[in-house]
Amino acid sequence: MVAAAVAGALAAALAVAALVHARLQPEIRYITTPVVRGDLVQTVTASDTVNPQDLILVGTQVSGTILEIDADYNSVVKTGQVLARIDPTSLQAQLAAAGAAEAQSRDVAAAGAAAAGSAEANAASARESIAAARAALASAQSQVGKSAAALDLARLTLHRDRLLLVRGFVPQAQADADAANLAAMDAADAAARIAIRQAQAQLDVQGAAARASESQAQSAAASASANGRGIEVQHEATRVARYNRDHSVIVSPVDGTVIQRNVSVGQTVAASLQTPTLFTVARDLSKMEVDVAVGEPDIGGVRAGDVADFTVLAYPNRTFHGTVDQVRQNPTTVNNVVTYDTVVYVRNADGALLPGMTAAASIHVAKVRHGLIVPVAALQYAPQQTERARTTAPSTATRSPWGTTDAALTRTIVAGRDGRVFVVRDGAPARVAVHVLLVSNTQAAVAPAGARLVPGDRVAVADSSTQIAAEAGAPKSALAVPQAPQIRPGGATR
Repeated sequence: MVAAAVAGALAAALAVAALVHARLQPEIRYITTPVVRGDLVQTVTASDTVNPQDLILVGTQVSGTILEIDADYNSVVKTGQVLARIDPTSLQAQLAAAGAAEAQSRDVAAAGAAAAGSAEANAASARESIAAARAALASAQSQVGKSAAALDLARLTLHRDRLLLVRGFVPQAQADADAANLAAMDAADAAARIAIRQAQAQLDVQGAAARASESQAQSAAASASANGRGIEVQHEATRVARYNRDHSVIVSPVDGTVIQRNVSVGQTVAASLQTPTLFTVARDLSKMEVDVAVGEPDIGGVRAGDVADFTVLAYPNRTFHGTVDQVRQNPTTVNNVVTYDTVVYVRNADGALLPGMTAAASIHVAKVRHGLIVPVAALQYAPQQTERARTTAPSTATRSPWGTTDAALTRTIVAGRDGRVFVVRDGAPARVAVHVLLVSNTQAAVAPAGARLVPGDRVAVADSSTQIAAEAGAPKSALAVPQAPQIRPGGATR
């Protein structure tokens, strides 16, 4: 009986102690944010200057003194319109000298052509003389053959007559006549042989003369050809001099607007080492570009065609919209930081954008339309009860002024991975598995993985346990429990 009374008293005491402990244990309050449906955009930020899409640097190829300026800043010019004039005096003198040299070369070429014609005529005459000498030589050689045959016949006849004379068959007169004929034939043969030598000597003389004439003709022809090339050289020199004289007048190569003038009347420009820029002409100021430098960590997501928004200091409340036209592959390295030039095209119909303005651009590299949007903090937060339940695993949880967080999970909140949020229903958090679609700054677009998650659900981003822990071990000055932002009418927060 006594034991039962003692047991009942002990149970009552334990119940009272549990009730007192429960009353002393503060109720955990959750700081929540509603799930909303909307568009989430991931951006890459960069800044640089606004420039015309097509910028023309108008220079000069000739040196001289600026004689006249016909265009100024903001002048609207047409193709071929005169912008400036360089004093053409020296250029005109060079053109006159080149023209005179060309005329002189033409005269020399004409004289050389005449000399070549004369030399060719002499060579032709010499060739004819050689032909005549060769014909005379051939005729003399033919005569030698005839005279040699006649001489042989005369010798034979005289020999036969002498034999017949001994026998008395022919008279002495016949033998004497045949002897005289032999002497005549011998003289004729000698004369024919002399004629051959004379014809050969004449042929040699004519050959030498012909060779000399041919050599003179070839020399004259070469001289005439050189004179012809000299005419071409002088003609090109005249053309260059005329070109330089004509380019003393500086004209606009395109329709556009002069945005910079670098010279004044009386200034001397020298184009010997490099072409000086006299004017800068923008072809169309209604088409501008922003050349931004995107860092190496962000360039992987930037593609041609991406939408880009940017602002300029002149219009802080206005957002301009453009499109990425080109991501240039040539890197720029400054202080070991690698960046890539990215060209954003933008329309400038009202002329608000001026060349040289500094633009702060945001390039849309990814976008989720009509997705479920939650704070990144909701993906990082884990309730205290959940952490206590994970006693079998090594704890990686840390505490912060925003509640208990999972440090390992914080590092893995990236698009394409799985995560979880805690939806507070009836005062208690319920775990909802989600797939992370996109992360941008402090927000993430998610899709529920099996469990229900709809717009209006409130996901926990922190709880009041942090305040209790801070009151137990931290000085008063260190306590800082942030409050969820309150939306005022019109969008203001406090």
